[in-house]
Amino acid sequence: MDHIQHNFITVRGLKFHVADLGEGSNVVLFLHGFPEIWYSWRYQMVALANAGFRTLAPDYRGYGLSDIPPEPEKTTFADLVADLVAILDHLGINKVFVVAKDFGVRPAYLLTLLHPHRVSCVVTLGVPHVPLEPRKYRESLPEGFYISRWNEPGRAEADFGRFNAKTVVRNIYILFSRSEIPIADEKQEVMDMVDASVPLPPWFTEEDLATYGALYEKSGFKTALQVPYRSFDEDFGITDPIVKVPALLIMGCKDYVLKFPGMEEYIKFGKAKELVPDLDIIYLPEGTHFVQEQSPELVNELILDFLRSHM
Repeated sequence: MDHIQHNFITVRGLKFHVADLGEGSNVVLFLHGFPEIWYSWRYQMVALANAGFRTLAPDYRGYGLSDIPPEPEKTTFADLVADLVAILDHLGINKVFVVAKDFGVRPAYLLTLLHPHRVSCVVTLGVPHVPLEPRKYRESLPEGFYISRWNEPGRAEADFGRFNAKTVVRNIYILFSRSEIPIADEKQEVMDMVDASVPLPPWFTEEDLATYGALYEKSGFKTALQVPYRSFDEDFGITDPIVKVPALLIMGCKDYVLKFPGMEEYIKFGKAKELVPDLDIIYLPEGTHFVQEQSPELVNELILDFLRSHM
C-alpha cells in the first residue's frame, strides 16, 4: 500500500486521480463501483503488482480525488468511457486487462464494445454484462427500492445530507453487505434502514471507513448519484452488443444483486453468455457484494489465474 503512487492526470478539462502500482507492459485497469473508490482495489493492486502486472485504479470524474465536473448532474456513462480512453492515451497504454466491480461493469463493457482493440479480457465482480436497454427493475420492486429512491433528484441528497460522508458510506456498506435488496419502508429513507449500533462487516475496518469517508467528504455524492443511478437509460448507439473478448464473472452467492428480478436465472441458465459467449462464471459460496475486500486472497488468485491464461 505504501508503494502505490498517486498520480494526477489532466485530460478532457479535468484532473483525474489515478492510483498506480507495478511495472511492465501487462496493464490492469481497475474500475470501482459505489460507494467505492480506487481504495477498494487496494488488495488486488498489491497482489497483481507483485505478480508482474502494472495496475491502475482511477477515481472517476466527481469521485474521490478526481475533479468534480462543472455540472455533475450532466455526467454520463459516455463521459466515464471517454475519460478512461483519454487517461490511457495520456499514459501511452494501448491495451489493458479490465477488472470491474458493481456499476463499474458498465463502463468496462462499454470500453470493450466501443474500443475492442484496447481490451484483452474483462473480469467483473458482482454484476454481469446485461443488455444496454433501459432497466426495468423499478417496475417490479416496491417504491422503497434504493435505486428508485436514488434515481429521484433531490431525495438522496436530502437523505444523505443529514449525515457526514463517513456515516453515509458506513450505512451503504452495511446495507450492501447483506443478502437482501435494500428496500426502505414507505415512510422511511434508505439511510434510516441502518441503526447506529449495527457493526461494520468484520472485513471492513474503522481505518477503511475513515479512508472512504475522507474521500467522499472531498467529492460529495452529487456525481455518484448521477452516474450510475440517474444514467441507466443512456443510449450508446451500439448496434452489436456481443462482447468478443474472454470474460470472467466472480459472483458471491450471498450478493444481494442475485435477488434482482430475473438476475439469478440470467446468470445461471445461460442468458449472460448470449452477450458474452466466452464467459466463465465462478461462484463464491460465502461471497457478498464486496468479495474483493471480503476475501481478497481468494479473489486475487482467481483474477491472476484468469489473466495469466489470456496473456
